[in-house]
Amino acid sequence: MAALLGIGVLVTRPEQQAMPLCRLLAAEGAVSFPFPAIDIKPLAERRDLIARVGQLEHFDLIVFVSANAVRFGAHLLDQKRDLPLAAVGPATARALNQAGYRVAVVPADGVDSEALLAHPRLQHLVGRRILIIKGSGGRELLATALAERGAIVELADVYERLPATHSHAEFAELERHFAADRIQVITATSAELGASLLRMATPALRAYFERVHWLVASARVAESLGKSGLRAPLVQAASAEDHDLVAALIRWRSSVSGA
Repeated sequence: MAALLGIGVLVTRPEQQAMPLCRLLAAEGAVSFPFPAIDIKPLAERRDLIARVGQLEHFDLIVFVSANAVRFGAHLLDQKRDLPLAAVGPATARALNQAGYRVAVVPADGVDSEALLAHPRLQHLVGRRILIIKGSGGRELLATALAERGAIVELADVYERLPATHSHAEFAELERHFAADRIQVITATSAELGASLLRMATPALRAYFERVHWLVASARVAESLGKSGLRAPLVQAASAEDHDLVAALIRWRSSVSGA
């Protein structure tokens, strides 16, 4: 029998990022309910970015912080295959590989800024020029830490995250799914996704949110949800990678079923 048969999962990632996770969940018998909590939009015209960043050959390292950074910022590389590239985690590295680029620096363990900062190549950076390709806003840890290590850091914001918009009918349909007990788990693979979902929720949805489990990608996300007032039970995955998320759900399902 499929490990997640009978489990409904509210998947809150932006639409394009949600589909691979939904496919993995379906393979294990779960039913996915995609409901993006944020939208991803490109920032700035290509010409403006290229003019501002300048010659990429002048940088000692170019860091992509997410798969979205690759999606909206890979054009800056202009098909130059010998540039020194870094990725915050394996999903970002895969996106670069799929675009035809080799990644020189990727964390051996972990999928966040802290893991990348632990890499040996990022320990002695005095005078090194580093370009970080990222979304607007977000954590400043990576840029701050690299600068503290002596690097000359430049930033290129190539996308922005916006609260997703849903119609009254979509909210009403989601309430019906919860009322019919079709959803047992809500994903929150980032603190931003969780916070956005909580902000947009109707009073009825907010009440339902407390009655189901939340699948989180890290202790940092769990802490953020707690600070937002959420008191629902949490299931913590090893990372935000799709296979880690599904594995965490399978372990949870096994524990509650007594298997």
